[in-house]
Amino acid sequence: MSEPATLHRVPRHPHRWLAWLLLSQLAVALLWRWLGWHWGLPAMLASHAALVLPVFLPRARLYAPVLARLPLDERAAWLTIDDGPSDDTAAILDALDRHQARATFFLVGARAQARPDLVAAIRARGHGIGNHSQTHPQGRFWVLGPRAMAAQVGQAQQALAAVAGAPPRWFRSVVGHTNPFVAAPLRAHGLTRVAWSARGYDAVDADPVRVLQRIQRGLRPGAIVLLHEGAPHGRSVEMIEATLCLLAEHGYRTVLPED
Repeated sequence: MSEPATLHRVPRHPHRWLAWLLLSQLAVALLWRWLGWHWGLPAMLASHAALVLPVFLPRARLYAPVLARLPLDERAAWLTIDDGPSDDTAAILDALDRHQARATFFLVGARAQARPDLVAAIRARGHGIGNHSQTHPQGRFWVLGPRAMAAQVGQAQQALAAVAGAPPRWFRSVVGHTNPFVAAPLRAHGLTRVAWSARGYDAVDADPVRVLQRIQRGLRPGAIVLLHEGAPHGRSVEMIEATLCLLAEHGYRTVLPED
């Protein structure tokens, strides 16, 4: 694998998107002036779509760099588990032990503060910890302003550093969304945004067969696999164990990027 430093894509220019915004709107204004609204209006709508769509695309790089897979040619995958700690954490750790697998747990700061024993268990068993916001504002993360976004990232970073004993180096946006204000706090805390290349929608789909089929379609050397714990359907542990079996069946081992 490449040196860890090459995987850390901390934003260097948090406000780079402003240049695109200004240039695109200047181009729209000139087009409107020269060719009229028949050309100017579609150009304006297209320019706005180009700014809005990346908010909802987990691997889009307009607002912040992102790591979506590991630079590997061998059959190895990075297993990532979001939304903990939860009532499932202990059983997930046992499943990982049975399969001699390692994972990174992207934890919610407030939940980690409430269950420090589970965070300690994750660390003690050799797994990684990432920042997944302070309160997991699922419905409004994408519209957070600069102050609220900084609080979500910074408070979680402080909470996880205190509970785990070291600050995380990885950040996963809630629902994979981002916006123009996420890069500044990532830079302030030295965090790299992590997306994924294989997912099964296990947080919302209670059918393990469909979940595994989706994960398998995205399975490639260096895949970043997205899973969840504490899903409302109550089958998160089962799905994670099934995913570990799937990886073993296809000859994949699990790795952490910091190894």
